[in-house]
Amino acid sequence: MDTRKGLAVLGSTGSVGVNTLDVVTSHPEKFAVVALAAHSNVDLLEEQTRRFRPRLAVLFDEDKAALLRHRLQGQDIEVDAGIEVLCRAATYDGVQMVMSAVVGSIGLLPTIRAVQAGIHVALANKETLVMAGELVMHPDQSTWGRVIPVDSEHNAIFQALHGHQRAALRRILLTASGGPFRDWSREAMHHVSIGQALQHPNWKMGRKITIDSATMMNKGLEVIEAHHLFHVPVEQVQVVVHPQSIIHSMVEFYDGSVLAQLGIPDMRIPISYALAYPVRLPNTLPSLDLFEVQTLHFYPPDPERFPCLRLAFEAARIGGTMPAVLNAANEIAVQAFLDSVIPFLGIPAVIEATMAQHTPVPLEDAPVALQADHWAREYAKAAVKEIALSKTIL
Repeated sequence: MDTRKGLAVLGSTGSVGVNTLDVVTSHPEKFAVVALAAHSNVDLLEEQTRRFRPRLAVLFDEDKAALLRHRLQGQDIEVDAGIEVLCRAATYDGVQMVMSAVVGSIGLLPTIRAVQAGIHVALANKETLVMAGELVMHPDQSTWGRVIPVDSEHNAIFQALHGHQRAALRRILLTASGGPFRDWSREAMHHVSIGQALQHPNWKMGRKITIDSATMMNKGLEVIEAHHLFHVPVEQVQVVVHPQSIIHSMVEFYDGSVLAQLGIPDMRIPISYALAYPVRLPNTLPSLDLFEVQTLHFYPPDPERFPCLRLAFEAARIGGTMPAVLNAANEIAVQAFLDSVIPFLGIPAVIEATMAQHTPVPLEDAPVALQADHWAREYAKAAVKEIALSKTIL
């Protein structure tokens, strides 16, 4: 009898997915890969499929799936494409845990389907909770799967809260590296290049999340995520800029005690904790050397230089469909920047313009969130064109 935990890795060719499979490789007696899914990287998904032998391999693009199907002829592996198949991968027979590491809104439906089926989700796709956290996190639904955060900050909070009464929580101290421009003036940020924005000082991540870190939108999305994950008002979440990324986050209780989780900045640590929870897996990573670190620094964030953080707090307070609109507009704006269509400061300008035109409604179900997402994308595309033509960002 196979006692290994069956995994579906959604986003297996991204940085989190690759690190997840590295953890699996280190602990072959603990995990079995049942399904793998990627957006379009056929070559890497083929390599992963041949190595880990899942029963299902999914590509979002049908043409890419056809190519992978041809390459894997004769292998006992089903290959398919599309969002519905992605949802099927999350609930495939034998899957006990989903690593949700796809980028963007496409992670919403697979995550909801998994938790509804009682399957636990290791969540690295923060957009899911930003768009529809109240639909995913149901503490009263005892039959639903558990959501365990993979982001290093939320994983740290999850660990710090373990065994403690949530009612005693005073606030969450959500740490942020500050990204590559934490010391730049707003004037200097008018001239940010794509290459500069992709040079994160501490973490190696995908292009989209790296740009989000540079604008601090990543931290704004994490504020909304923490609000839903830990069932706290957004006012109880405080962002703290901590350049060293050694303290991954902290929690303060009513008695004044502050608990922090520290570690080297390596995603394999929170990934392994999420996959094996509540068990801790050994690894061969270097230990944190406090004598080498010596000094830790903390600063308040500047919402004037990083307006994306302000916009995220605003969306969280408004609620309803506004966070979904924030997220969708951000995805369009980031891609426009990466395509050299708008400047770096055009990203918050697109988001703010889109939010200003949206009338939020209550989030009754996933289709409502997806409709808001679609509307925001179309409006944001128009805002991108207007900014690109004007070439003026205040």
